[in-house]
Amino acid sequence: MADPLANWPEHPLRAVPRFVALALLALFLGLSVWNIGSLGHREVAQQKDIAHRKSQHESLDKDLYHAINMRVAKGENYYHAALAEQRARHYPTTPFVTVRTPIVAWVSAFLGEQGWRVIAAILWGANLLVWFAILKPPLRWWERYGGAALVGYGGVIAFAHTVVFSHETLAGLFLGLALALSRSRAWPVGLALAVVAVAIRELALPFLLLWAVLAVVEGRKREALAVTGGIVLIAIGLAFHAAAVAAARMPGDLVSPPWTGLMGLSLPFYGISETTLLVMLKSWAAGPLCVLPLLGWWGLGGRFGLFASLWYTGFIAFVAIFARQENFYWMAMLVPAYLAGLAFLPRALVDCVSAIRRTPAMATN
Repeated sequence: MADPLANWPEHPLRAVPRFVALALLALFLGLSVWNIGSLGHREVAQQKDIAHRKSQHESLDKDLYHAINMRVAKGENYYHAALAEQRARHYPTTPFVTVRTPIVAWVSAFLGEQGWRVIAAILWGANLLVWFAILKPPLRWWERYGGAALVGYGGVIAFAHTVVFSHETLAGLFLGLALALSRSRAWPVGLALAVVAVAIRELALPFLLLWAVLAVVEGRKREALAVTGGIVLIAIGLAFHAAAVAAARMPGDLVSPPWTGLMGLSLPFYGISETTLLVMLKSWAAGPLCVLPLLGWWGLGGRFGLFASLWYTGFIAFVAIFARQENFYWMAMLVPAYLAGLAFLPRALVDCVSAIRRTPAMATN
């Protein structure tokens, strides 16, 4: 079977119809301006949510996970410790995904919480080096150096003292490496890293599903089988996790509200700001910088650009539809590479302008 993606262009936005290019420029310009005000509105909503949770005697997530880590380090069963702490702190235990998988707590028990901080720092450095290595010609030199620098900038959260309590950030650091390696000869290493990411935080599962679909479409049978095997392995692990949570659950445990937030694009863009150094910028700067990397990724082109743009677009849409206000931190899953899309923004803008200026005769040639 012929590979339908074999001829995916290196400059996809240059090939779109004129009205599509105009619509894209108008859309991203509008979103950039709108997000300047949206970040402020989201921050107000976040402070209200924090006040409400405090009134319900809920503790901070970092306090919860630190307490769980300490109990597991003393030899207590993870599921007994996790559900006891969530119960005591008025956290839900139903459905099973409200209880994190035990990977972070187990590693913390073995290496200490400081061990995770060292791992996060190593992953940050590995992302920087690997992204610099894979961003090679025909990319321009500024796209390569700029992309790698933005990966480093976007992943500085890896050095936060609380990184050990952020399953999303840890998973995102693994996913960043997995994405970089997914289109190279080292894709099996990338697959292993992606499986680890999902084991840490099941929100990374769509990454593997997308990878499997693209491998099947491209006719890469060995890769498709390997990725499918990884998905099956994760499914088995999650089934055991669900059973263990159910066994430790007690009558009267709280049930999570449904994940039907329908918060729109304001929440994922707010989450991008809050989980990167963009949070230190004024809204007039941070607003556009949360939005524009996505256009840059769509302008990258090639199989790698297609994978990355589908992943980032899909996850942003997922958070916009399903997440509640307090779930903004899900966007740490896109750390550290999302902001690297800014390095490809000039390419995307030039290609859109080229598509707009193209005459009908040129379009048919």
